[in-house]
Amino acid sequence: MKTSKWSLFSIASIPLIMTLGNSMLIPVLPSIRNKLQITSFQVSLLITVYSAVAILLIPIAGYLSDRFGRKIIIVPSLVITGIGGLISGLAAWWMEHPYVVIMLGRALQGVGAAGAFPIVLPLVGDIYKNESEVSKSLGVVETANTLGKVLSPILGSILAFVVWYLPFLTIPVLCAFSTLLVAFLVKSPQKKDNKEEKVTFREFLQNLKKIFGNNGRWLSAIFAIGCICMFVIFGTLFYLSDTLEDKYRIKGIWKGCVIAIPSAVLCLASFLTGKKIGENKKLMKWITFSGIAIITASLVVCGFIQSLYWLIGLVSLAGIGIGVTLPCLDALITEGIDKAERGTITSIYSSMRFIGVAVGPPLASILVKCSTQIMFFSIAGTCVVAALLALFAIKPSKEDL
Repeated sequence: MKTSKWSLFSIASIPLIMTLGNSMLIPVLPSIRNKLQITSFQVSLLITVYSAVAILLIPIAGYLSDRFGRKIIIVPSLVITGIGGLISGLAAWWMEHPYVVIMLGRALQGVGAAGAFPIVLPLVGDIYKNESEVSKSLGVVETANTLGKVLSPILGSILAFVVWYLPFLTIPVLCAFSTLLVAFLVKSPQKKDNKEEKVTFREFLQNLKKIFGNNGRWLSAIFAIGCICMFVIFGTLFYLSDTLEDKYRIKGIWKGCVIAIPSAVLCLASFLTGKKIGENKKLMKWITFSGIAIITASLVVCGFIQSLYWLIGLVSLAGIGIGVTLPCLDALITEGIDKAERGTITSIYSSMRFIGVAVGPPLASILVKCSTQIMFFSIAGTCVVAALLALFAIKPSKEDL
């Protein structure tokens, strides 16, 4: 049991550090924009390029993890992520016009991210045999992910207070820490059937086609809902970061603390949900639907209010909705797919989530130029689609009820 706890702690460090490496830039994007003398759209691409590269490579990483093993993919990926952060940080430190090189470093981080966090979900499914333990462990992993979102605005603001490019240089240190933990403390189970390791890419595509033929309806719904949830998180946090600085003149560490409030609520909701859902897939469906309904209502009201306190409160309420939804999506996928295909399917799911991360900041920067109402109503509109998908496309079988 002690070994299992250390193993889960090490695994949970991956989403925590991957999230810190990306999200701690959000509160300092206005400062980066001013230092580099670029537009809001250009600075939002620092988030987008990281995610866009990961989107393309995640399915390949999932296939490789199914074939060769999880740790063999995760450990080098963490090293690559650290190198990408080092390139971005040194470029910002040494170069007079570093934007392009910073973007290249962020792209390299995306390469590493593709083989790190997405492989965590199937690794948890490999290590734990009992579905209830899988759900609880996935709740811890999702909580680590959201905890990264809580810490990142505060940590990013503190680091940028010292020097604006320090968040980039912190990434290699964090990745080195996680790499050591995973390399020495995670003991992934050995495959009993060596034939699983010899699946060709053609057979992989055929298996993928078969999986979607049997489960395409509910899988596609979960992919879309995960994408929309991440779009909501990163779109609203990007807006909040700009608004706090430009409209309310809240900067530095105080701004980081304010941005951390919705993320903290999201983290707590995620943790409690992971402990509650167990193996009950019907409960997962209705929690998912209810969570999305809360997000939608909160964002619609955000379009009508002017008060900063109401804005923080409503975005935090939306955070609760996202926090209860994400562990359910993780568990539905991990428990609904055979272990042999788990890495591939969860990787595609992670790609969809990264699409939401990639689209959120730049689209929010474009929509808010029209009006704040249009931005919030547009995001809420995507949540209506997610709610309908949860209601009609996720249908647990009778033995799961």
